[in-house]
Amino acid sequence: MSHVEESIEVNVPVRDAYNQWTQFEDFPQFMDGVERIEQRTESLLHWKTKIAGVEREFDAEITEQIPDERVAWTSIGGEARQAGVVTFHRLDDGTTKVMLQLDYDPEGLTEKVGDKLGFVKRQATGDLKRFKSFIEERGGTATGEWRGEV
Repeated sequence: MSHVEESIEVNVPVRDAYNQWTQFEDFPQFMDGVERIEQRTESLLHWKTKIAGVEREFDAEITEQIPDERVAWTSIGGEARQAGVVTFHRLDDGTTKVMLQLDYDPEGLTEKVGDKLGFVKRQATGDLKRFKSFIEERGGTATGEWRGEV
């Protein structure tokens, strides 16, 4: 397994950053390589990705979700093995630190070489920067919210 940790400060309150992150079907708007996410239940997501020409489809289960604190998941089927957590930290009333920790298992030569070259780390950094732009350009207004717990 490989591991990535990245974080970014976003200029919105914790509640707004968290609310936007729970809008999983919006991920393709700021996550490079994510073609589609379907939220099938409160805790089951179906992902379709295409990264560096490698297409994958898999299901992920949200294993923990605490409003304004964290969202954790693990893949449960399909063509990708990964698990991760995103945590939200209040820095002040209008600033939040979003931290991503991701464990994944690269498969095949292309993914293993990409992993060794730091491709996934750069992808995560870029996705967090695009998330920052996405939520800040909306004035901190999330496209929706889900305040339930898993």
